[in-house]
Amino acid sequence: MKIAITGGSGTVGSAIVERAAARGDSVISIDRVRPKKKVPGVRYLVKDMTNYEALLRAFAGCDALIHMAAIPFPFRDPDHTVHNNNVVTSYNALRAAVATGITRICQASSVNAIGLSYSRAPRYDYFPLDERHPTYAEDPYSLSKWICEQQADTFARRYDNLSIASLRFHWVVPDKAKAAANFNRPLPDLAKHLWGYTGLDAAARAALLAVEGKFTGHEVFYITGRDSTHDRPSRDLAAEYFPEVPVRGEFTGTASFFDSSKAERLLGWTHDQ
Repeated sequence: MKIAITGGSGTVGSAIVERAAARGDSVISIDRVRPKKKVPGVRYLVKDMTNYEALLRAFAGCDALIHMAAIPFPFRDPDHTVHNNNVVTSYNALRAAVATGITRICQASSVNAIGLSYSRAPRYDYFPLDERHPTYAEDPYSLSKWICEQQADTFARRYDNLSIASLRFHWVVPDKAKAAANFNRPLPDLAKHLWGYTGLDAAARAALLAVEGKFTGHEVFYITGRDSTHDRPSRDLAAEYFPEVPVRGEFTGTASFFDSSKAERLLGWTHDQ
């Protein structure tokens, strides 16, 4: 498979590039910055995602697109920059993919698409969260990710041969211990993150599974660890920090606050495999 990977110099993008090349895919990595380390056989292009014509040239002849390029969180850049960059680059990527005949597309979304880590007081209707949960986004990053998902919906409605996956990653880390060291401190504000994480290798595997075209239309997937970062039972954490939020299902032990079972059903993905 010939795959265009945007954001290929970033943390998640570079992991996808390495895994795709290792399994024999032909890879084009597209980023506005040069990679820290080049993978043999990969074609690296320095392009700005706001340059639509450059994307058309870069995507030509590709079978699939994995779009990871984005500003990954708010606060470092002005609000309008975060929002406009993420929304415009996602639209450009989707539009250019369709224009060049690509039908298998994966894009990076975020658990924050519903409003979460960056909200003043996030609202949750139930635990664990699944893809049917409504959005209460209030910050520019979360809003941009929600809009990116809505853009994918519009393309899937207009072109019925597309397979588009929006992957809702949590904080992507090399190992769970890094997330645990940050989130497990007894600070109320850290509870907003819901003690979640996504392993770097797991994120890369999910992206490649997502462009194998096992479904048509646009689907959103939570891609997170099957457990929380905390060693306390999840029901106890929910009762202490979110006593008003109802719990559905078993939710036993240190179960994740995010339900990734849809990714297992439709993509054949599990976090630890």
